[in-house]
Amino acid sequence: MTDLHTHLAQVLAHLRANRWTEAHKLVQTDNSPLSNWLHGIVHIQEGDLEDAEYWYDQAQRHFRSRGTLVEEMERFEAELLSNRE
Repeated sequence: MTDLHTHLAQVLAHLRANRWTEAHKLVQTDNSPLSNWLHGIVHIQEGDLEDAEYWYDQAQRHFRSRGTLVEEMERFEAELLSNRE
């Protein structure tokens, strides 16, 4: 797994443990499409949907057709695993 994938897996682990602050700090250190999507998911968990929509746009993902928070984390993890190098 690449460093980015390891990094994003750590962010996801923080999200699942409801450690929003830690997740938010980590996710801001990268600007890849995957990081931007996960950044949006962090904002969904925080309840900040306006910023979540911004980050989904940055990731070129459709915010309004997203799933639930749990579904989005599952989709993100599947995408992360499928993009391993």
